[in-house]
Amino acid sequence: MIPVNLKIILASQSPRRAQLLRESGFTQIIIQPTDIDETVPIEIAVHDAAQYLACKKAWFAKKFITQNEIVLAADTIVIRGKKMYNKPENQADAVRMLRELAGKTHEVVTGVCLIGQEKEISFSDTTKVSFAKMSDAEIDFYVSKYNPFDKAGAYGVQEWIGHCKINKIIGSYANVMGLPVHRVYACLQENFV
Repeated sequence: MIPVNLKIILASQSPRRAQLLRESGFTQIIIQPTDIDETVPIEIAVHDAAQYLACKKAWFAKKFITQNEIVLAADTIVIRGKKMYNKPENQADAVRMLRELAGKTHEVVTGVCLIGQEKEISFSDTTKVSFAKMSDAEIDFYVSKYNPFDKAGAYGVQEWIGHCKINKIIGSYANVMGLPVHRVYACLQENFV
């Protein structure tokens, strides 16, 4: 059976996640933003942080579900080496992040948590992204024009930086946007339909 008829409580304020779900055929989406503390405990490994935060959001939103509804929560982080890049705090922070990522390869990890009335499943998906070198003028242009303050790593793959400065992507493009829809779809089909 195709899972697009499921009623999804999307525990996210990300317009991109809602867009990806709609473009994948899901029509019953209720946006339920969560206001949680996004501090990751020191004992959580960097590559597990996104899944930890997704589960924390899903557990918060679980109280809103009724029969035949599924909570879907996700969190995306950018990792280079052992350093984690969340959303930038301000313009200077965004510029700093992009300077550190320019000309290098990093990982985008999106953690996902799905909770139904009787089942909970979580996973993460990783995509490798390689940036071309960027001048300070290009970074300033991007940050000033696109205001990437709600995006992990201070960039959106669907914007100028993705079109002009990404050399290579290994893995899911949708994952870099914030939701590995192919895995969400398969997980819903296998476990909640």
